[in-house]
Amino acid sequence: MKLYTKRGDDGTTGLFGGKSVAKSHPRVAAYGDVDEANAVIGAAVSVCKDSETIAALRQIQDDLFVVGAELATPPPEVSNVQTTEVHISRLEQWIDKASDEVPPLQTFILPGGTQSAAFLHVARTVVRRAERSVVELSQVEVVSNSVIVYLNRLSDLLFAMARRENFRAGKPDVAWHANPSDADSENRLKT
Repeated sequence: MKLYTKRGDDGTTGLFGGKSVAKSHPRVAAYGDVDEANAVIGAAVSVCKDSETIAALRQIQDDLFVVGAELATPPPEVSNVQTTEVHISRLEQWIDKASDEVPPLQTFILPGGTQSAAFLHVARTVVRRAERSVVELSQVEVVSNSVIVYLNRLSDLLFAMARRENFRAGKPDVAWHANPSDADSENRLKT
């Protein structure tokens, strides 16, 4: 079987259930952003060294396929896989575990640190965009609220994981300073 089908050459794509829509349709944008988030998480996996984090990220990649399937299934069709409270609860448990390991936040922090933390921060921002796309879609079509909640929790988890990656590597969070003349900003330039 060839990889290319030529069916999308006219700028449309097929959704589950057989309906065709423009590739610029909000539903396609939403599941496309979820797919991009999945790819960036895969990049984070490639640089992570912690087996617990890798296992969680691989589970999340599987979950994002469920999210994508739901988004690619327009009403009145119903996806044969659903994002559930089980998916969300698992993320919350991981958030709590990662957050308990690091010092409490005292200020906003800058994304970065170790390579794995940096990738997790990039993944977090892509997930936030996916969440915005899904919310935008939900304003014109029916979308499961569980999908929106899942993406919201996922971005929180990726933030917590990034902080934990830095903490485990002995890299402190870098505080954000609104005023560039703060004494700490000169020290940041040296590190």
